[in-house]
Amino acid sequence: MNNPRVLGPVEQIPFGEGRAFGIDGEQVAVFRLRDGTLRALSAVCPHKGGPIADGTIDQSVVMCPLHQNSFELDTGCSTTGGKPLRTYKVFADESRNIVLIS
Repeated sequence: MNNPRVLGPVEQIPFGEGRAFGIDGEQVAVFRLRDGTLRALSAVCPHKGGPIADGTIDQSVVMCPLHQNSFELDTGCSTTGGKPLRTYKVFADESRNIVLIS
């Protein structure tokens, strides 16, 4: 994934939630924080394959909904001692579309 990918309008992700997107055979979780900023991580928990996009988030971490493994939204690092998640660059363009860059 070297090219920017437009994933759709920012409004498809409610504040404080995430959504999973399939991109080139990978699952990417995009989160819209309560302050409106976006973060993107691998969408599959390395512990047991949990859906990271369905996890609970705050301004800095996401918690896997299956086994409460937590990951930093900025770095993908596990706060519970597990393997990290991959991070992606993500932003909203001038048309309020989500743009993902690897």
